[in-house]
Amino acid sequence: MEPSESAKWKTRTHSEFVEYYAQQSLSEVAETRSRGLRDKLLRFQDGPRSPLNVADIGCNAGTQSRVWAEQGHYVYGVDINEDLVRLARERLQQADLKAAFHIASATSLPFADASMDVCIAPELLEHVSEWQKCLHEFTRILKPGGVLYISTTNRLCPKQNEFDLPLYSWYPTRLKRRYERLAVTTRPELVNYAAYPAVNWFTYYQLRDHLKTLGMEVGDRFDHMEIGQNPLRRLALSAIQFSPTIRWIAHISSPSTSIFARKPRT
Repeated sequence: MEPSESAKWKTRTHSEFVEYYAQQSLSEVAETRSRGLRDKLLRFQDGPRSPLNVADIGCNAGTQSRVWAEQGHYVYGVDINEDLVRLARERLQQADLKAAFHIASATSLPFADASMDVCIAPELLEHVSEWQKCLHEFTRILKPGGVLYISTTNRLCPKQNEFDLPLYSWYPTRLKRRYERLAVTTRPELVNYAAYPAVNWFTYYQLRDHLKTLGMEVGDRFDHMEIGQNPLRRLALSAIQFSPTIRWIAHISSPSTSIFARKPRT
Protein backbone atom coordinates (compact mmCIF):
# COMPACT_ATOMS: atom_id res chain seq x y z
CA MET A 1 0.00 0.00 0.00
CA GLU A 2 1.27 3.48 -0.85
CA PRO A 3 1.89 5.80 2.12
CA SER A 4 -0.73 8.24 0.83
CA GLU A 5 -3.34 5.47 0.95
CA SER A 6 -2.35 4.05 4.34
CA ALA A 7 -2.45 7.54 5.84
CA LYS A 8 -6.22 7.54 5.36
CA TRP A 9 -6.61 4.70 7.85
CA LYS A 10 -5.95 4.24 11.54
CA THR A 11 -3.78 1.12 11.49
CA ARG A 12 -3.02 1.00 15.23
CA THR A 13 -5.61 0.63 17.96
CA HIS A 14 -6.10 0.19 21.69
CA SER A 15 -4.02 -2.55 23.34
CA GLU A 16 -7.11 -4.12 24.92
CA PHE A 17 -8.65 -4.62 21.48
CA VAL A 18 -5.51 -6.32 20.18
CA GLU A 19 -5.13 -8.46 23.28
CA TYR A 20 -8.75 -9.60 23.12
CA TYR A 21 -8.45 -10.84 19.54
CA ALA A 22 -5.00 -12.27 20.15
CA GLN A 23 -6.50 -14.52 22.83
CA GLN A 24 -9.87 -15.14 21.18
CA SER A 25 -8.19 -16.32 17.97
CA LEU A 26 -6.44 -19.13 19.90
CA SER A 27 -9.63 -20.50 21.43
CA GLU A 28 -11.01 -23.92 20.63
CA VAL A 29 -14.17 -22.25 19.31
CA ALA A 30 -12.17 -20.16 16.83
CA GLU A 31 -10.21 -23.21 15.68
CA THR A 32 -13.33 -25.33 15.19
CA ARG A 33 -15.19 -22.56 13.39
CA SER A 34 -12.26 -21.84 11.06
CA ARG A 35 -11.76 -25.48 10.09
CA GLY A 36 -15.50 -25.97 9.63
CA LEU A 37 -15.72 -22.96 7.32
CA ARG A 38 -12.67 -24.09 5.35
CA ASP A 39 -14.13 -27.55 4.79
CA LYS A 40 -17.53 -26.15 3.82
CA LEU A 41 -15.99 -23.78 1.28
CA LEU A 42 -13.88 -26.57 -0.18
CA ARG A 43 -17.07 -28.56 -0.80
CA PHE A 44 -18.70 -25.47 -2.31
CA GLN A 45 -15.69 -24.58 -4.46
CA ASP A 46 -16.23 -25.47 -8.12
CA GLY A 47 -12.92 -26.60 -9.59
CA PRO A 48 -9.53 -28.08 -8.65
CA ARG A 49 -9.20 -28.48 -4.87
CA SER A 50 -5.49 -27.82 -4.30
CA PRO A 51 -3.56 -25.65 -4.17
CA LEU A 52 -5.96 -22.71 -4.19
CA ASN A 53 -5.32 -18.98 -3.96
CA VAL A 54 -7.19 -17.88 -0.82
CA ALA A 55 -7.79 -14.24 0.15
CA ASP A 56 -8.53 -13.84 3.88
CA ILE A 57 -9.92 -10.31 4.14
CA GLY A 58 -10.02 -9.01 7.70
CA CYS A 59 -7.62 -11.78 8.65
CA ASN A 60 -7.29 -10.65 12.27
CA ALA A 61 -4.64 -12.74 14.07
CA GLY A 62 -4.51 -15.30 11.27
CA THR A 63 -6.48 -18.31 12.49
CA GLN A 64 -8.43 -18.71 9.25
CA SER A 65 -5.28 -18.11 7.21
CA ARG A 66 -3.45 -20.80 9.15
CA VAL A 67 -6.00 -23.57 8.64
CA TRP A 68 -5.86 -23.00 4.87
CA ALA A 69 -2.06 -22.82 4.84
CA GLU A 70 -1.92 -26.14 6.72
CA GLN A 71 -3.37 -27.81 3.64
CA GLY A 72 -0.85 -26.22 1.30
CA HIS A 73 -3.06 -23.49 -0.15
CA TYR A 74 -1.58 -20.12 -1.10
CA VAL A 75 -2.93 -17.70 1.49
CA TYR A 76 -3.07 -13.90 1.26
CA GLY A 77 -4.23 -12.17 4.45
CA VAL A 78 -5.41 -8.58 4.62
CA ASP A 79 -6.23 -6.44 7.64
CA ILE A 80 -6.18 -2.75 8.47
CA ASN A 81 -4.81 -3.43 11.96
CA GLU A 82 -1.02 -3.38 11.91
CA ASP A 83 -0.65 -5.15 15.26
CA LEU A 84 -2.89 -8.05 14.28
CA VAL A 85 -1.18 -8.44 10.90
CA ARG A 86 2.19 -8.64 12.63
CA LEU A 87 0.82 -11.22 15.05
CA ALA A 88 -0.66 -13.30 12.22
CA ARG A 89 2.64 -13.24 10.36
CA GLU A 90 4.58 -14.29 13.46
CA ARG A 91 2.21 -17.14 14.29
CA LEU A 92 2.38 -18.66 10.82
CA GLN A 93 6.16 -18.34 10.76
CA GLN A 94 6.35 -20.11 14.12
CA ALA A 95 4.19 -22.90 12.71
CA ASP A 96 6.50 -23.11 9.66
CA LEU A 97 3.62 -22.18 7.35
CA LYS A 98 3.65 -19.78 4.42
CA ALA A 99 1.25 -16.89 3.87
CA ALA A 100 1.52 -13.33 2.60
CA PHE A 101 0.00 -10.63 4.80
CA HIS A 102 -0.86 -7.07 3.83
CA ILE A 103 -1.93 -3.98 5.74
CA ALA A 104 -4.65 -2.67 3.45
CA SER A 105 -8.26 -1.59 3.19
CA ALA A 106 -10.94 -3.94 1.91
CA THR A 107 -12.10 -1.10 -0.34
CA SER A 108 -8.84 -1.32 -2.33
CA LEU A 109 -7.34 -4.80 -2.26
CA PRO A 110 -3.73 -5.30 -3.41
CA PHE A 111 -4.57 -8.19 -5.73
CA ALA A 112 -5.01 -8.51 -9.48
CA ASP A 113 -8.34 -9.12 -11.19
CA ALA A 114 -9.44 -12.78 -11.24
CA SER A 115 -6.50 -13.91 -9.10
CA MET A 116 -8.25 -15.73 -6.22
CA ASP A 117 -10.13 -19.01 -6.00
CA VAL A 118 -11.59 -18.25 -2.56
CA CYS A 119 -12.34 -14.94 -0.85
CA ILE A 120 -13.27 -14.93 2.84
CA ALA A 121 -14.51 -11.80 4.63
CA PRO A 122 -15.64 -12.70 8.15
CA GLU A 123 -17.09 -10.00 10.42
CA LEU A 124 -15.72 -7.19 8.28
CA LEU A 125 -18.38 -5.54 6.15
CA GLU A 126 -20.17 -3.94 9.10
CA HIS A 127 -17.07 -1.90 9.95
CA VAL A 128 -16.51 -0.29 6.53
CA SER A 129 -18.83 2.58 5.62
CA GLU A 130 -18.22 2.09 1.88
CA TRP A 131 -19.38 -1.53 1.97
CA GLN A 132 -20.40 -1.49 -1.70
CA LYS A 133 -16.75 -0.94 -2.65
CA CYS A 134 -15.83 -3.98 -0.57
CA LEU A 135 -18.28 -6.20 -2.43
CA HIS A 136 -16.97 -4.91 -5.75
CA GLU A 137 -13.41 -5.70 -4.69
CA PHE A 138 -14.33 -9.21 -3.50
CA THR A 139 -15.94 -10.06 -6.82
CA ARG A 140 -13.18 -8.36 -8.82
CA ILE A 141 -10.40 -10.51 -7.39
CA LEU A 142 -12.29 -13.82 -7.79
CA LYS A 143 -11.60 -16.10 -10.71
CA PRO A 144 -14.59 -17.43 -12.67
CA GLY A 145 -15.86 -20.31 -10.54
CA GLY A 146 -14.34 -18.76 -7.41
CA VAL A 147 -16.30 -18.63 -4.16
CA LEU A 148 -16.98 -15.88 -1.65
CA TYR A 149 -17.93 -16.14 2.01
CA ILE A 150 -19.16 -13.17 4.03
CA SER A 151 -20.35 -13.03 7.62
CA THR A 152 -21.62 -9.75 9.03
CA THR A 153 -24.31 -8.11 11.13
CA ASN A 154 -27.98 -9.08 10.92
CA ARG A 155 -30.43 -6.19 11.17
CA LEU A 156 -33.33 -8.61 11.63
CA CYS A 157 -32.05 -10.29 14.79
CA PRO A 158 -32.11 -8.54 18.18
CA LYS A 159 -29.04 -10.45 19.37
CA GLN A 160 -25.67 -9.05 18.29
CA ASN A 161 -22.03 -8.92 19.37
CA GLU A 162 -20.90 -5.51 18.11
CA PHE A 163 -22.12 -3.11 20.82
CA ASP A 164 -22.48 -3.90 24.50
CA LEU A 165 -26.09 -2.72 24.41
CA PRO A 166 -29.30 -4.78 24.49
CA LEU A 167 -31.31 -5.16 21.25
CA TYR A 168 -28.91 -2.78 19.46
CA SER A 169 -29.69 -4.21 16.01
CA TRP A 170 -33.20 -2.79 16.32
CA TYR A 171 -32.20 0.72 17.41
CA PRO A 172 -33.30 3.50 15.02
CA THR A 173 -30.55 4.86 12.76
CA ARG A 174 -30.29 8.19 14.57
CA LEU A 175 -29.71 6.48 17.91
CA LYS A 176 -27.15 4.12 16.34
CA ARG A 177 -25.23 7.12 15.01
CA ARG A 178 -25.14 8.59 18.51
CA TYR A 179 -23.61 5.44 19.96
CA GLU A 180 -21.16 5.18 17.07
CA ARG A 181 -19.86 8.65 18.01
CA LEU A 182 -19.63 7.71 21.68
CA ALA A 183 -17.74 4.52 20.81
CA VAL A 184 -14.90 6.48 19.19
CA THR A 185 -14.85 9.29 21.75
CA THR A 186 -15.86 8.83 25.40
CA ARG A 187 -17.27 5.27 25.51
CA PRO A 188 -14.82 2.96 23.67
CA GLU A 189 -15.70 0.08 26.00
CA LEU A 190 -19.07 -0.18 24.24
CA VAL A 191 -17.27 -1.77 21.27
CA ASN A 192 -14.34 -3.42 23.04
CA TYR A 193 -12.07 -0.51 22.05
CA ALA A 194 -12.42 -1.14 18.31
CA ALA A 195 -10.98 1.60 16.10
CA TYR A 196 -13.75 1.02 13.57
CA PRO A 197 -17.06 0.19 15.31
CA ALA A 198 -19.88 -1.37 13.32
CA VAL A 199 -21.70 1.22 11.22
CA ASN A 200 -23.65 -1.07 8.88
CA TRP A 201 -26.52 -3.43 9.71
CA PHE A 202 -27.57 -5.76 6.92
CA THR A 203 -30.16 -8.29 5.97
CA TYR A 204 -29.29 -11.32 3.89
CA TYR A 205 -31.72 -10.13 1.23
CA GLN A 206 -30.01 -6.74 0.93
CA LEU A 207 -26.58 -8.27 0.37
CA ARG A 208 -27.96 -11.00 -1.90
CA ASP A 209 -29.55 -8.45 -4.19
CA HIS A 210 -26.42 -6.29 -4.35
CA LEU A 211 -24.17 -9.26 -5.12
CA LYS A 212 -26.54 -10.35 -7.87
CA THR A 213 -26.06 -6.97 -9.56
CA LEU A 214 -22.35 -7.84 -9.61
CA GLY A 215 -23.12 -11.09 -11.40
CA MET A 216 -22.72 -13.44 -8.43
CA GLU A 217 -24.76 -16.56 -7.66
CA VAL A 218 -25.80 -16.23 -4.02
CA GLY A 219 -27.05 -18.49 -1.21
CA ASP A 220 -27.46 -18.22 2.55
CA ARG A 221 -26.51 -20.36 5.55
CA PHE A 222 -29.59 -22.54 5.11
CA ASP A 223 -28.58 -23.48 1.56
CA HIS A 224 -25.30 -24.88 2.88
CA MET A 225 -26.17 -26.13 6.33
CA GLU A 226 -25.12 -29.62 7.40
CA ILE A 227 -27.77 -31.45 9.43
CA GLY A 228 -26.34 -34.93 9.95
CA GLN A 229 -28.77 -37.72 10.81
CA ASN A 230 -31.09 -35.78 13.13
CA PRO A 231 -34.59 -36.19 11.65
CA LEU A 232 -35.98 -33.09 13.40
CA ARG A 233 -33.18 -30.88 12.06
CA ARG A 234 -33.70 -32.39 8.62
CA LEU A 235 -37.41 -31.60 8.77
CA ALA A 236 -36.78 -28.05 10.01
CA LEU A 237 -34.23 -27.36 7.28
CA SER A 238 -36.57 -28.71 4.61
CA ALA A 239 -39.29 -26.35 5.84
CA ILE A 240 -36.89 -23.39 5.78
CA GLN A 241 -35.71 -24.18 2.25
CA PHE A 242 -39.24 -24.75 0.97
CA SER A 243 -40.98 -21.72 2.48
CA PRO A 244 -39.72 -18.12 1.96
CA THR A 245 -41.72 -17.03 5.00
CA ILE A 246 -40.17 -19.66 7.27
CA ARG A 247 -36.73 -18.81 5.88
CA TRP A 248 -37.30 -15.16 6.78
CA ILE A 249 -38.29 -16.15 10.32
CA ALA A 250 -35.16 -18.32 10.55
CA HIS A 251 -33.05 -15.30 9.59
CA ILE A 252 -34.57 -13.35 12.49
CA SER A 253 -33.20 -15.98 14.88
CA SER A 254 -29.64 -15.82 13.44
CA PRO A 255 -27.32 -13.28 15.16
CA SER A 256 -25.25 -12.86 12.00
CA THR A 257 -25.79 -12.77 8.25
CA SER A 258 -23.89 -15.38 6.23
CA ILE A 259 -23.41 -15.28 2.47
CA PHE A 260 -22.09 -18.02 0.20
CA ALA A 261 -21.60 -16.85 -3.37
CA ARG A 262 -19.95 -18.09 -6.54
CA LYS A 263 -18.66 -16.17 -9.55
CA PRO A 264 -20.08 -17.83 -12.67
CA ARG A 265 -17.69 -19.35 -15.15
CA THR A 266 -19.43 -17.63 -18.05
